Amino acid sequence: MKSDISIDLERLVFYRIPMNNPIVMALVATLGTWAMTALGAALVFFFKTIKPHVLNSMLGFASGVMIAASFWSLLAPAIELADGGPLAAHWVVAIGFLAGGFFLWISDQLLPHTHIGSKSPEGLPSHLRRSILLVFSITLHNIPEGLAVGVAFGAITAGNTQALASAIVVAIGIGIQNLPEGAAVAIPLRGEKLSRSKAFFYGQASGFVEPVAGVLGALLVTQVRPILPYALAFAAGAMIYVVVEELIPEAQGNNHEGTHYATIGCMLGFAIMMVLDVALG
Repeated sequence: MKSDISIDLERLVFYRIPMNNPIVMALVATLGTWAMTALGAALVFFFKTIKPHVLNSMLGFASGVMIAASFWSLLAPAIELADGGPLAAHWVVAIGFLAGGFFLWISDQLLPHTHIGSKSPEGLPSHLRRSILLVFSITLHNIPEGLAVGVAFGAITAGNTQALASAIVVAIGIGIQNLPEGAAVAIPLRGEKLSRSKAFFYGQASGFVEPVAGVLGALLVTQVRPILPYALAFAAGAMIYVVVEELIPEAQGNNHEGTHYATIGCMLGFAIMMVLDVALG
């Protein structure tokens, strides 16, 4: 039996969003996560710098949310959907998960970018400014976030009674972690001598890829439903790659004290996302 909360969430979405279309719902949800990125980036109008321990906490929090979402909202449903198929569920999920990580690894090698706190650019050689390379870095790891939301809404077509509530939880979780993430992009850009308006513009622009990835993900799985468990696991693998490759190393900082803030932030983010998913999904 569905919880009252799940029923209310379904009524909210189905009666407020046109056509009851998972693709439209994915677009609306990812526009919301983009808006949260913009809201976080708007903090640049109030702060010129960001203290290292605050930045560490923000990045740690984003890591915790993404780790929890990867399992509770993506891998667990993928295992359930793959059960009883021609290929054992654990192989389906393993293939999708590793493919997601491989996709991000290839993208990491090709797209010119630089990380927060790093002086050396990565990817193909480029003469782009450091500020642009920093935005590219955040944009790169926003792709799996948008994809996760889109695929989660696309899962509604599989007939899973809890899919809608789970998709809403994914969108809420990604939106929550996008708030500090937007600030973590825009405020360091201000430190790169950009004006407040330019820092805000680039900070919110880093989240624009999420609606694009969300719509593509939802469109793909609704048109080719057999790939749904692979797609869910793919999004999870891409998110975990981002967490291990970028967020956690950046959150650790350069001193032992910084690791405490990052760890606390990660634990808090994981707990919040887990509670949201279990209670609402």
